[in-house]
Amino acid sequence: MVKNSSPSQPAAAKTGSLTAHVSWLMFAKTTAFVFNIALPMLLVRRLDQAQFGVYKQLFLIVATSVTVLPLGFAMSAYYFLPREPNRRRETVLNILIYNVVIGSLACGALLLWPALLALIFNQPGLTGYAPLIGVVILLWIVSQALEIVPIAHGEMKMASALIISVQLTRTAIYLAAVIIFGSIRALVWAAVVQGILQTCVLWWYLETRFRGFWQRFDWDLMRSQLSYAVPLGLAGLLYTVQTDLHSYFVSNRLGPAAYAIYGIGTFQIALLTMLQEATNAVVIPRVSALQQQNDTREIVQLMARAMRKLAAIFFPVYALLMVVANEFIGFLFTPRYLASVPVFRINLTLLLLGVLLQDPLFRAYVEQRFFLIRLRVVLCVLLTAGLWIGIAHFGLLGAITTVVLVGVAERAVMAVRFGRILGVSWEDLPLLKDIAKLAIAAAASGLVAEGVRLLLRGAKPLIVLIACGVAFSLTYLGAVLLAGVLTPEEKDLVQRKIAVLLPQT
Repeated sequence: MVKNSSPSQPAAAKTGSLTAHVSWLMFAKTTAFVFNIALPMLLVRRLDQAQFGVYKQLFLIVATSVTVLPLGFAMSAYYFLPREPNRRRETVLNILIYNVVIGSLACGALLLWPALLALIFNQPGLTGYAPLIGVVILLWIVSQALEIVPIAHGEMKMASALIISVQLTRTAIYLAAVIIFGSIRALVWAAVVQGILQTCVLWWYLETRFRGFWQRFDWDLMRSQLSYAVPLGLAGLLYTVQTDLHSYFVSNRLGPAAYAIYGIGTFQIALLTMLQEATNAVVIPRVSALQQQNDTREIVQLMARAMRKLAAIFFPVYALLMVVANEFIGFLFTPRYLASVPVFRINLTLLLLGVLLQDPLFRAYVEQRFFLIRLRVVLCVLLTAGLWIGIAHFGLLGAITTVVLVGVAERAVMAVRFGRILGVSWEDLPLLKDIAKLAIAAAASGLVAEGVRLLLRGAKPLIVLIACGVAFSLTYLGAVLLAGVLTPEEKDLVQRKIAVLLPQT
């Protein structure tokens, strides 16, 4: 075993304001989402529904592979960088080595068995894309740590800049490919170019922050990282099955055109993931440190504060989108995709479930990882049966309803489990009072927006969206201020943001 390396600059994950850290990451994630949504808006106008469905199928397998195959090994940085300050170089090297090996195996599988894509999606025409998709998976798995390591190292501003830069370059490269060449193969080649760019930036970051990291390998640390990450990764694999399996079912059984409709109906899950990951990234190291100190009371309060911040965004987004779903889908994706609206409305329920954080607790209380695996095995069995029956009898609506019901069941079981572990009681209910106020404010604002929408019936979608958005935002902001939800720190942050946005007088 190599001797411990000297630490790089100390991580800052435990210091600073939760609001400030989450604000930086939420800004980056939201900006990234804006860049990311531009691509499907163009594609639905350049490709027919069947072609768009094929595009969604190919990048579904990429996204699933990048999420599932590494088993979340890069997430071990959140645990080991703060706890092993003298072995940070070895920690990041192990992550890079592991991801290279896993990515190479995935790429090799598609090179040797290109018919695998056709088998998964029941589409023989996908076989020709297999080699390129394999390369994309390899590069994206290797560069997966580009966002995780800076956050784990406490560099929130750097992480935010990288998140925005990755999405900006990805959108620009993809848009150039579809505008110039207008083919699905060009989009896959664009993904290869983006993967190469991300990998180069990752190497630059690791070399500047952990100089000479590639010279030090620690097998004992690798075993520790594996023992930490693999059980949680298996649970994460089962969670990804829960979140992605419905897409594979729909694609395989109903074809690419139906999957194009379904994909538009479920597209907003990217925003949910981005905002929730931003909060998770900040909360995970803090909960881990508090668990070491056995400070369960502070963990409960921290989780309540994090849920409150998510609710402040997720609740109004849910309420507004429920009101303007038709105009929203029609404006962004053309009236050809209005059939997605019922799926879209049911899928919005996942925004409400996203307020209930669970990842920070399972990563801090590692002894609970096996309970998580057992729970998700049961849920995956129920999900598979539900999708089989639901799609056969109710089509797309049967698929998304099954997903939401399984999600509700999982959150309920986990809330009860960790409530007992942390000693949560009815006396802790006041911690949720702001969340209740936010829910009432969002509901009231939704009613106002619905009234505006009815007054503008027959107007162009953009006019309806702007009017409803303004009416909703003003009502929501006023309701939140009247309810006294904002803390002094948050009021100061809002005032500073307004001062920056408004011209000086």
